[in-house]
Amino acid sequence: MDRFDAMRTLLAAIDGGSLSAASRQLGMPLPTVSRKVSELEAHLGTQLLIRTSRKLVLTEAGEGFVAAARRVMADLDEAERAAAGEYRTPSGDLLVTASLRFGKAYLTPVVLDFLAAYPRVNVRIIAADYVVDLIENHVDVAIRIGRLPDSSLVARRIGDAGWVVCASPAYLAARGVPQTPEDLAEHDCIAFEGLQPARSWPFGADASARSVAITPRFAGNTADAVIAAASAGVGVGRLLSYQAAEAITSGALVPILTTHAPPPMPVHLVHPGLPMIPLKLRAFLDFVGPRLKDALAAGVPR
Repeated sequence: MDRFDAMRTLLAAIDGGSLSAASRQLGMPLPTVSRKVSELEAHLGTQLLIRTSRKLVLTEAGEGFVAAARRVMADLDEAERAAAGEYRTPSGDLLVTASLRFGKAYLTPVVLDFLAAYPRVNVRIIAADYVVDLIENHVDVAIRIGRLPDSSLVARRIGDAGWVVCASPAYLAARGVPQTPEDLAEHDCIAFEGLQPARSWPFGADASARSVAITPRFAGNTADAVIAAASAGVGVGRLLSYQAAEAITSGALVPILTTHAPPPMPVHLVHPGLPMIPLKLRAFLDFVGPRLKDALAAGVPR
């Protein structure tokens, strides 16, 4: 039995949620996947998985073994990359994630410049308005906006993104311009929310900090949806500065309540804390970081 192969098979089954998922990911017949996992259990003399009709459940022994197997496979991958020369010259693939608007307006233009400077590095960008798990999805680096929770990830702060409350000129002409956050009670609002409602907006800082309840006329889970609704005159929207920058520059949206803005949100480059950082990742961080910092400081996309 090849123990490394058996561990890869087990991890693929756990990450995919089933032996069938591991079979598809590895391009391996399902009976072979099942046999490799069974051989590993026989070698260890303990049951690692409980197979139900709907999912795989780790036993207590399985949980401990899978955690150790992940460390072993990570060390092996590092050793293979080092042997292949990844630590001598920037080369290989990078997976990067960011929010939809940030990815389009800020990240993509900088990455294109990076590709021109480093022809042996390939970059794939996943843009999504939700938090992507870096470890589970094997992401090399992410742009995270907001307060960071404690974790083993390494973060480099590259700037801030302020909050902008805005509406279309037509809406403001018809309904009037709110002078205080409390005036929003008399206005139609547009919420940026997912499955969980977000029905209050923070304003001010320190002693003047408070939250104001809103009643959304429309809600969407992407910045583009909020911008489209606000530009169409549906109501007042609240966005991060980089999300609203293009619409404000074009005149489609007008900032309001600017003196009541809450503190800006920090923007970080985040990556897993690897014992050895590949040159491709180090080169990416050193190239992209300062350029994104300058763009954020300027307040406009590239």
